[in-house]
Amino acid sequence: MAPPGTRIACLTLLLLSFFSLLPSAKADLQVPALSHLELNVELSSLESQHIGPQIERYDTLGAFDAPPDTHKHEKRYGSGGAYWYSQIKRQGKPVFGANASYVIWRNVKDYGAMGDGVTDDTVALNNASSDGGRCGAGCDSQTTTPAIIYFPPGTYMVSTPVIMYYYSQFVGDANNLPTIMALSNFYGIGLLDSDVYLPYGYSWWANQNNFYRQVRNFVLDISNVTPTRGIHCLHWQVAQATSLQNIVFIMAQGSLGDGNNQQGIFMDNGSGGFLEDLVFYGGGVGFFAGNQQFTCRNLTFNYCETAIFQNWNWVFLYKDITFNDCGIGMDLSQGGAVPATGSLVLQDSTFNNVAYGIITTFTSNSTPVTAGTLVLDNVLFNNTDPAVQFPNNTAIIAGNRLVESFVQGTAYSAYEAEEIIQDLTCWEPTANYSRIQQLVGRPSLPASLLTPTGTVWERSRPQYEGVPVASFISSFDFGCHGDGVQDDTANVQNFLDSIQDGQIAYFDHGAYLIRDTIQVPNNVKMQGEIWPMFLVDGSSSVFQDMTNPKPAFRVGNPGDTGTVEMVELVFETRGSAPGCIMVEWNLAGTTPTATGMWDTHWRIGGSNGTELQSYNCTKNPGKSHTANHTCIGTYMLMHITTTGSLIMSNTWGWVSDHELDLPDHNQIDIYNGRGILVESQGPVWMYGTAFEHSMLYNYNFANAKDIYAGVIQSETAYMQDNPNALDPFSPNTTYMDPTFSECYQSICYKTYGLRIFNSTYIYIYGAGLYSFFDNYDSGCLVQEGCQQFMVSMEQSEAIYLYALNTKAATNMVEVDQVALVPQEANPNGFCQCVAVFEYP
Repeated sequence: MAPPGTRIACLTLLLLSFFSLLPSAKADLQVPALSHLELNVELSSLESQHIGPQIERYDTLGAFDAPPDTHKHEKRYGSGGAYWYSQIKRQGKPVFGANASYVIWRNVKDYGAMGDGVTDDTVALNNASSDGGRCGAGCDSQTTTPAIIYFPPGTYMVSTPVIMYYYSQFVGDANNLPTIMALSNFYGIGLLDSDVYLPYGYSWWANQNNFYRQVRNFVLDISNVTPTRGIHCLHWQVAQATSLQNIVFIMAQGSLGDGNNQQGIFMDNGSGGFLEDLVFYGGGVGFFAGNQQFTCRNLTFNYCETAIFQNWNWVFLYKDITFNDCGIGMDLSQGGAVPATGSLVLQDSTFNNVAYGIITTFTSNSTPVTAGTLVLDNVLFNNTDPAVQFPNNTAIIAGNRLVESFVQGTAYSAYEAEEIIQDLTCWEPTANYSRIQQLVGRPSLPASLLTPTGTVWERSRPQYEGVPVASFISSFDFGCHGDGVQDDTANVQNFLDSIQDGQIAYFDHGAYLIRDTIQVPNNVKMQGEIWPMFLVDGSSSVFQDMTNPKPAFRVGNPGDTGTVEMVELVFETRGSAPGCIMVEWNLAGTTPTATGMWDTHWRIGGSNGTELQSYNCTKNPGKSHTANHTCIGTYMLMHITTTGSLIMSNTWGWVSDHELDLPDHNQIDIYNGRGILVESQGPVWMYGTAFEHSMLYNYNFANAKDIYAGVIQSETAYMQDNPNALDPFSPNTTYMDPTFSECYQSICYKTYGLRIFNSTYIYIYGAGLYSFFDNYDSGCLVQEGCQQFMVSMEQSEAIYLYALNTKAATNMVEVDQVALVPQEANPNGFCQCVAVFEYP
């Protein structure tokens, strides 16, 4: 096993190698997990009933019943009803690809798969996945060959991995889950493989660049394989715009220390990401987790020897996790006295009959100072004692209790301090600092954010399992072109206006050219086919004036209520649109989470059809320059106005930093004004959101209240400060822009990862806010000084930031232009981290 310091150095080098975007991606050197014996704990065998009857029970459920021993898994397991997804007419086509006959929709049975539980279907499944010259080995990335690989109900036997090509969705019948099952002689990393390993540490795709993937609605079963063989149900090495949903993982059941090497999810690297609604049975490890940042919600672990093994991370949120009859609930011991876990939040979760709840190696003298940061929020330990412990079996928190709030790591509590300056009494922000490992007081969250039982509201991505296919109305059948050339503004507007109660607007895959504002009706549901693109035309005069920005999509009007749902869509521009606010959200839900966006993303430049690509927007760090106005993106990606209320789940606002489609895959400069501005009076819930590479800020909460965010991710624009954040967009007080008035250093005029202005009751549970370059020069990482400020708070209170991670910002947090959290006091494995920053 490599020493911890070597591992950290390797991760740093590998991260930096991603930004050079080499044609061949090299995988990260893997550090093996600690064996359970290395925990130095005497682990007794756990007695639990055989797993087979447990699995069979989900087949007998009613249409709306949850599977046994799960939490909030309101799925239609085994209901057997017709699923619209398999019946709808498939008309979508790639618009900007070179193959006019390319097929998006693939039913695996059309490729010869039998699904009879006997035949080896490996070849047929891989043919369905690869058909059409898709982006595989030797292909860095590609948006022009998307594919939906659909599995009807059945049991598909495989002997080697089924490879998921770039821009793939593997989707099973949600009403009668298909099973992918390993034959007893199965050989390979896992039933499904998202990034194929090659000799000498290489892989098909750079793990941090492995975008746009989904796996939904499956049973993945490896229980036929000898338990001591190290295989996995799923190898999930992915980055942004990826998701797992509604999957049951079945592994051989045993007891701690028996040598069971089966794992449900093997996630060794990446830059994610989001997963939800997963059930694990058995296995040596249910979820082997290693990734930069991830949001995981609604997971249930049954009879796993170790439910979650956290191999490494920067920041993870685990929300609504249920552990039933497991040996170890969460193992955070990797790295020993140098914890490999950067930071982790566990929220609204329950341990039932777990021998060892959470194992951590964070101690009073572990290093770096903030490595192993852990936050527990509303976690119940039933028949689980201790709740949190060291590997030597010493208890940190006794179990069999509700832990309202526990923090280990550095803690800052800000307040106004009196100061005498020239005989005048002044008040200036300051903060108390401590490094703690203890129970702490839990802040009171506003009632609007909470369910009647006191947990934070959440909602899974809609799959419309019970809706008949006749209720889905096709945009192409209505008359939309979706060809990326003809003006579709009137067509899209009329199409949305035509949708009746009970119907769903289905956007066939294509590119819909938009030249004026689309008013989204208050009660419409919009479902895309593998991310159809709304292509806002920058040549339209409506979106040209950056002094008078206009929304491309306006959801509701101020004060409206409704039930708008957006699922699986992408917003882009064709050319520069400096006066475009891509989405303006005014609508409030009729009930909590009734309005929302799921698996919906922004992609500004970097792909075919955008006209903002490497041929005209390639970086130029060797020459001092102003912004290239040909390569301006939008004014703002998302504006949630004062009356807006919604849930956002797995949404990625990406201003492209590199080319996805052209062969050079060069880094590019796109000048996008702003990421997301939230002025809502609440409630707003944000799960697994990311906004990256805008100029002024990525996240701005201004005049807002009652906001919950679980893991937000940001990256500073790579070209800054050449030019700096103020070019080409000047601060606009109408939209609550930061003015950078406190700046006097060049590294100050850079993208704020997070700004909070005149706001209250803001709760962020996990943040990864990164700055990797100064004008593409990564030398600033050596001294962790790529920019001066990352989080700015002004005129705000009742602000709670948990597991706050920044990278290479000299000052992590400033309050009213006073720097309060220096990065040098909070080193972690790669980032700098604060367990909690509060301004009550």
